[in-house]
Amino acid sequence: MFCLRQVCLFTLRHYQARTLSSDLLLSQINSCTNEDEVFSLVGRNKARLSEKHVGIALNVLWQLQKKRPLLLRTSDYIRNHSQFLTLCILAENKVEHMEDEAIVDTLYSILRLNVEDHDSLAEVLVTEAWKRLERLSLPALSKFALCLHKQRRHFSPIIGQVAHIVDMKLDSIQDIRILSVLMISISDVISQSFRDRLLNKAEQLLEEEDEVHFNYAKRILQFLQNVKLRYHPLVEKCNRIFLKSASRLDIHSISLIFGLYEQLGFDNAEFRLVAKQLLSETIDDYYDPEMFAKLFFTLGPMAGSNIRESFLKSSVIPADTAAIIRVLAMLPSFQVEEIIINKAAAVLPQCRLHQLNCIATALVKWNHYDQLYWQNSSELCVKLLQKLNDCGFQRLQKANNLNLLLEEITHVNGQWFEEVLSEETMAMCQRLIDQITWANVLQLSFLLMKTNHRCPSLLDRIASVTVENIDKIHPFEIYFILFLFSALNYDPPASEEFFESCIQHLTSNLSSFETHHLVLLGHVLAVAGYFPPVLIKRIFNVSFLSKLDAQLEVLPDTLKQRVRSRLMKLNRAVCLECPEFHIPWFHERYCQRVFHYSSSRINPLRQHVHRMLTEILGGSHYARISVLTPYYYEIDFECVLDENKKPLSYMAQNIPLDDVEGIHLRHDIKGEGKKALPSGAQRIALEFLDSKAFSKDSRHLKGEPAVKKRHLEMLGYRVVQIPHFEWNSMVLSTKGEQLEYLRRHLYGIQ
Repeated sequence: MFCLRQVCLFTLRHYQARTLSSDLLLSQINSCTNEDEVFSLVGRNKARLSEKHVGIALNVLWQLQKKRPLLLRTSDYIRNHSQFLTLCILAENKVEHMEDEAIVDTLYSILRLNVEDHDSLAEVLVTEAWKRLERLSLPALSKFALCLHKQRRHFSPIIGQVAHIVDMKLDSIQDIRILSVLMISISDVISQSFRDRLLNKAEQLLEEEDEVHFNYAKRILQFLQNVKLRYHPLVEKCNRIFLKSASRLDIHSISLIFGLYEQLGFDNAEFRLVAKQLLSETIDDYYDPEMFAKLFFTLGPMAGSNIRESFLKSSVIPADTAAIIRVLAMLPSFQVEEIIINKAAAVLPQCRLHQLNCIATALVKWNHYDQLYWQNSSELCVKLLQKLNDCGFQRLQKANNLNLLLEEITHVNGQWFEEVLSEETMAMCQRLIDQITWANVLQLSFLLMKTNHRCPSLLDRIASVTVENIDKIHPFEIYFILFLFSALNYDPPASEEFFESCIQHLTSNLSSFETHHLVLLGHVLAVAGYFPPVLIKRIFNVSFLSKLDAQLEVLPDTLKQRVRSRLMKLNRAVCLECPEFHIPWFHERYCQRVFHYSSSRINPLRQHVHRMLTEILGGSHYARISVLTPYYYEIDFECVLDENKKPLSYMAQNIPLDDVEGIHLRHDIKGEGKKALPSGAQRIALEFLDSKAFSKDSRHLKGEPAVKKRHLEMLGYRVVQIPHFEWNSMVLSTKGEQLEYLRRHLYGIQ
């Protein structure tokens, strides 16, 4: 008995000591005043850390960062610290033991520390929170929805379930903070009736609550913007809150609110006066040039001369000057003063590429619209543009770090980049080719897509790095890499190994993709000539297509149209290239609607070529213009030659002809494609290809026109493609040369 008592006392003392020690450790973590203190505690107590310690430690790291100004935060340092990795591993191993609120708080903290969306800890936390969705409190549900929104899971099934729970509990929500965060997070997946109920609830809470922080009113405006609804009664209520909180608004908030007002078609003179007052008071003390420029643009005539003078006498820091010029270039009929051009000239040598791009775009616009009014302004503008080009070349030539170059070039777009820097950028990337790694292949792929360059050495390197590091690259990133090769119609060395490795990785991780993403993926692979059975069978399934229909209802119009178009093209490709799947063609009515509303394409070039074909073949009844084939491919011209290469008349085949000079007519093609031609006869499709069909500075056909040629041949056509660089060349400068060129291609004469 004595021994048993001793054992019990020892156990009790050990338990009490452990509890005391554990509580002390928790207190120590909460008392940390900097990140290194947290990491030091973690390093000394790895074996004693419970799931509660781990969650609190990650939360404290975010709270410490949150107290710092944005520019002084050190998220990179935290994420790369060895003890942060320890915390993440421990959290991942202990996630099932965490409390509901702790799971959401931990997910929120690591996302605020800019951990990648597809990080394994983030994915485990999302999965675990999803399991407990029904029992999350409303504040936790609100925070979880915010996390999903930050991860860009706008259309995921989880968001749909969150929306359903909010719908069920809407009447019990009495806190505008909770409502405003759900409203933002679920705005992409709600029905019209649910949207109206949310708006009514928001109006009710705004009326009932005495003190509403302006941040929550901003979120309500963002919700209205997301659902593209100009509901002014609710905007008016939010505006009253902003006016009541005027003393607490900063320049960033006012700029954001003005932007939302503009998109919602709302204007308020009282709020403009508040903005003008704040702008006048703070322009000398606090300087964010782009923000001030936007407000200057919004205030218009209300912006006083003192504000204007402050603009012109502002800092000459390159980023500031470029930001001002970029926004001033947006002003309609803005009279450009010489001081702005002189300031631009002064900072050019210190500008980064995207700043040079902003200045170049503005200069070209101002010069084009004659907004440079002083003497010799055009000459000064030309000299400045030349200096700007030289600065761009010099900055590129000094680049020795591919990651920094890719980061800088990401924000450079438009005519100046394409015409001046595109070639040099490709040359520099090739010089830095040894720096291509699995971590930057995606950014490099984006650059090649943006520039439309078919650069074999870079593409080959991307392919080899991807295959070697396939398990390190997220499936969604693999999709974009494949998109590059598919769009450019490029097969790298060991092409089969590259595509098969990517496909294997993708098909093993299909759950990483949203429903509509799988359609886009299927289309990309089909263009490249690959049809993975597991993916094709998953897409062409009644259950999948029903989910897709539901998702399409909430997608933005542009994305919705793209997904529908890609599904049609994938359906067509599977029917033509993989009949063994027995997938029916179910896009007949969709295609009829699309072509019914499309505009005429009977342009002067087509009319000119049709007249020449008439001359070559011996009559207008031997050639058709703008023809729809089975499966709804449109071709420029069609004719039929018999076995002796003599043209066959469409009138003899009872096929109506287009009125060449009239509206673009389209034919009922249901039975036409099945009509057998006379023995030995050949149906010819004549296609004119503009520059969009080729990669930049290349005569290599891109993916989509290559697929079209492949499919037309499967439909029984001999396809004659006329590239723009041949038709517009000096060799074909006369009508006679053009006739001879067409004759050779039609009759297959070498």
